[in-house]
Amino acid sequence: MARRSRPTAGPLDARSQAILRAVIEEYVVSAVPVGSQALVDRYRLGVSSATVRSILADLEAAGLLTHPHTSAGRIPTDTGYRLYVETLADTTVLPAVEQLMIRHQFGQVEFASEHWFRLAATTLASVTGSAGLATAAKPASARVRRIDLVALQDRVASLILVLREGTIKQGMISLDRPVDQDDLTRSANRLNDDLTGLTAAQVESRLPTYAAAAAIAADLEPEAPAAVDALVVSRVAERIGRTMRESDGEAVEEVYSDGLLNVMEAPEFAQSEKLRRVFSALENRSYLGELLALIAGSGRIHVFIGHENAPAEMREVSLVLAPYGRPGRAVGVVGVLGPTRMAYSHAIGTVGFVSGLMNELVDHLYA
Repeated sequence: MARRSRPTAGPLDARSQAILRAVIEEYVVSAVPVGSQALVDRYRLGVSSATVRSILADLEAAGLLTHPHTSAGRIPTDTGYRLYVETLADTTVLPAVEQLMIRHQFGQVEFASEHWFRLAATTLASVTGSAGLATAAKPASARVRRIDLVALQDRVASLILVLREGTIKQGMISLDRPVDQDDLTRSANRLNDDLTGLTAAQVESRLPTYAAAAAIAADLEPEAPAAVDALVVSRVAERIGRTMRESDGEAVEEVYSDGLLNVMEAPEFAQSEKLRRVFSALENRSYLGELLALIAGSGRIHVFIGHENAPAEMREVSLVLAPYGRPGRAVGVVGVLGPTRMAYSHAIGTVGFVSGLMNELVDHLYA
């Protein structure tokens, strides 16, 4: 489970808070260790450079700042960022024009839930300049939305299964006898009539009936269209039930991401191999599944900073994540990933706005 560390230092006085905030905000913009003279020159702190140096030393002793060996300037620690996020950062509200633009984009895909997640990741990436992340809203039990069958060869078909929350499952099915597209279209229409809206358990409850019908039809008229249809329906329904059961067992089915180049441009990730390991840790989905379980019912934004992330590969990045959907119905997560040197206020405001839109879409889906 993700670890959430807390600041170990006691309460800071107003001057120390102002200087810690200035260091973090300067470093987020510049990516260069921050010295006392830079703070005096650029911020109205009302104190001398010597006083700033003394306070910087105190903040470093408290574990909120550190400094690279080759520089006299300071950079924030994960604990410093945590204190900033929880007590110092202002809440950033997206400008009304930007909110309107994002709402318009989501309005274009309101009835195509399979596109929501990609759009959420793309929107978060473009607005924050970080990598956007999104998962499909996952219910405890998936339900069938649509079934399509496409002929590939005379005995092989492609199954396209769309679940109600927008997830698409595809696979190939081998059949015992030749079929053409007309056969598959009839079978798909029958399955859509029978199975739309059903769960895995409900689909599986129909399998014995389908299997019996296929056996009877094969004995009586093995070459008749009705026999072919019965065979296809039985075989495809069995695959649908199995696919849905597997889907229900996964905490996170797929992670949609966009904006990888945004993160690669950060000096912290000049070594692309470092960033590749970060995304490999996310793509195996187990860690994101842990986080989803942690935040699903909270209804609020969560920030995981550096060493608060359990996988060693993710100790140099931060995640700003928010759940969306409705516990008991379907829950997913949206958020951003970037270096710990992240503009947290802007990221938190943007993630909060997009998760609110996703809530509206899920409510509409279940209305």
